[in-house]
Amino acid sequence: MSRGRTAGRITEGEVMKFIWKNIICRFGLPREIISDYDRQFQERRIQDWCAGLHVNQRFTSVSHHQDNGQVDVTNRILVQGIKKRLDGAGGYWIEELTSVLWSYRTTLRGSTGESPFSPIYGTEALIPAELGIPSYRKMHFNEEINSQLLKEHLDLVDELRETAFI
Repeated sequence: MSRGRTAGRITEGEVMKFIWKNIICRFGLPREIISDYDRQFQERRIQDWCAGLHVNQRFTSVSHHQDNGQVDVTNRILVQGIKKRLDGAGGYWIEELTSVLWSYRTTLRGSTGESPFSPIYGTEALIPAELGIPSYRKMHFNEEINSQLLKEHLDLVDELRETAFI
């Protein structure tokens, strides 16, 4: 059994560590965290920690489709991507997860017309396929103009996020 775990259950300490390392240190403090009603999200220690960071905790039922619909769709896409990468190749799903996540984050979504990467960073990611072929962005890159456009996009990123949210 690994340190910090009890009988296969994820502890609130592990949840806090994950939130700190993978969310707060990468993207800053969220306004709220939505989770299910599992015990590790409701323990006093994590509630006090979130309150101290001024992060609102919201809980949703696993069976409440209004809150979980988009998560279900995203998870289905990720699972399909992992299965495709493992077909015939063997290996472990965890080894494929980062590649599948990168693919998901850099693919345009029909609902927003943007990739999930764009509202976070204010621009689309340069994907590896663009390095080997002459894409419009690569062929017309101008560092000075690019810097100006990035500043303009960052000014509009909150509007882009709001539009994606709606």
